[in-house]
Amino acid sequence: MSPSHLRRALTIGLMAAFASILPARAETLDKVAFGTNWVAEAEHGGFFQAVADGTYTKYGLDVTIVPGGPNENNRMLLIAGKIDFFMAANTLMSFDAVANDVPVVTIAAVFQKDPQVMLTQPDAKVARIEDLKPLTLFVSKEGMSSYFQWLKSEYGFNDKNVRPYNFNPQPFIANPKSAMQGYVTSEPFAVEKAAGFKPNVILLADYGFNTYSTLIETRREIAEKKPDLVQRFVDASMIGWYNYIYRDNSAGNALIKKLNPEMTDDLLAYSVAKMKEYGIVDSGDSLKNGIGAMSDERYTSFFNKMVKAGVVKADLDFRKSYTLRFVNKGVGVELRPNKP
Repeated sequence: MSPSHLRRALTIGLMAAFASILPARAETLDKVAFGTNWVAEAEHGGFFQAVADGTYTKYGLDVTIVPGGPNENNRMLLIAGKIDFFMAANTLMSFDAVANDVPVVTIAAVFQKDPQVMLTQPDAKVARIEDLKPLTLFVSKEGMSSYFQWLKSEYGFNDKNVRPYNFNPQPFIANPKSAMQGYVTSEPFAVEKAAGFKPNVILLADYGFNTYSTLIETRREIAEKKPDLVQRFVDASMIGWYNYIYRDNSAGNALIKKLNPEMTDDLLAYSVAKMKEYGIVDSGDSLKNGIGAMSDERYTSFFNKMVKAGVVKADLDFRKSYTLRFVNKGVGVELRPNKP
């Protein structure tokens, strides 16, 4: 080897050795903002888990979660281009977006079952959903325009027994012949704390109210122009949900409590336990296709029920409300225990 070649070889070797002891250059992360539809809580846990345990970072994302609340409208921030993704409450929101030409699209459904329940007192003889009919029903304004219309069309419920629900359980607690709406992950816990009894629970999803819940939306232009970014956000979010539901979720819970000090360890544990018990996150199609799963058949079924109930118009092109491009790939299924 000539002297010049020897010097060049030594130089390359020294450079390689020097580079090996330097820290690797930080990967450039794509900044993403995700808006939730309420304050931080266990029902959003998988997203916070993916931030806290570094899952989003592993997928090349720097994710900021923008919590919602009673005075926040994060969906408007999505439409205005201020955030990149938004957590929609249920499929009806997606249908409404199409009806009003809102340029958003659903890309994943975290909850296979809507957590909506009706609660009754322990002594009430309620074994099935029809047994609620004679009771005084505390239903919110939003509930009256959505699931209660389905109860009327599907099970023959009547408005005459309905009273306004103002998110205060005391009227229900005071009336043993009443039923109150709620989420299976929170209101039964609150009632037990306030009244000292465990209420009976009727989960509407188990009686045919088959809307998806806790959806991820993005603007159509993002889904079309940045599919790789969208796919990474969906995949990482679903990994976060597997870890939150089935594994050590202490990091996610710590972040939730930091953002919402009213969240207690007892309530967080209760909410996670109920999500697992009732298959809110992981049941049905998600058992094979992964958390976040959606299907054309499920959308069509729910749409037809809402048309029958008079909630949406029959000529709505509901298929514009969602895309299956980013789900049903089985991402994270290996993280599920043998018995979900």
